[in-house]
Amino acid sequence: MNGYVNGSDLLMKLGNGAIGHCTTHTVTYSTETADVAVKPAATVAASTAGLYKSKRIKGLSIQAKASGMKFYSESESGFKVALGKWRLGQTVQCSFFERENDQQPYLAGSFIISELTETNPANDDATYDVTLDLNGAPTTIDEEKLDLLATAAGNND
Repeated sequence: MNGYVNGSDLLMKLGNGAIGHCTTHTVTYSTETADVAVKPAATVAASTAGLYKSKRIKGLSIQAKASGMKFYSESESGFKVALGKWRLGQTVQCSFFERENDQQPYLAGSFIISELTETNPANDDATYDVTLDLNGAPTTIDEEKLDLLATAAGNND
């Protein structure tokens, strides 16, 4: 396998099941920073003294979002599962993996459902969006596991 990654090959699991009838999912990796301002050396011209600041990292966070279509006979983690987990007010295990490699996620951890939105338009498909925030450090974060499909395909050539 060579070239661009197909988004349909990357899946998200909420609890024990993949997000059912998922149309898209995103993962945002964020860095919280703080400005560090110190008085520059006496040899620095007054006109530029203190204009530039350094940054330091205060924290890292991960937020995941998924969108899916509501389906009456959902066999994976659809809207009903997300609503049930949200209602409990507890954390939920999430993992992100390549199709056929759910036992080797590239990202996994405990997340909090911070937002769940359902959209039910007249004469159209009902959909939902779920937003999850990482609670603590991830249990797995391994960028090398994103090449499992390519490695497996390369072995068969």
